[in-house]
Amino acid sequence: MQITIVTLPISMLLFFVLFFGIGFILNMLLRMTWIMAVVYPVITIFIVDDVRFIEYFTNSKTAFSELMTGFANLALSDLLILGSGLAGAIVAGIVIRILRKKGYQMF
Repeated sequence: MQITIVTLPISMLLFFVLFFGIGFILNMLLRMTWIMAVVYPVITIFIVDDVRFIEYFTNSKTAFSELMTGFANLALSDLLILGSGLAGAIVAGIVIRILRKKGYQMF
């Protein structure tokens, strides 16, 4: 499927806002500033790879080689969209840190 020039920025914005929001809420509830930035690579693996999670432990060599193949076969637009999600998770951690530094106790 080919992505259009209009769809790419909208998808990037949606992924940024989605993972910023999830990261912000997780940071407030769990009081762990970088939780979403740490969890995001696992979510990305689930998005990219078709291998069942248990196979990373039972058949590691094949599972990781398929994972690397999956990442190598991603289009530039897919990398940009996934990268904007990671940026959203990181920005959520930065915002929480700034809010805590300014004295907001609920964060």
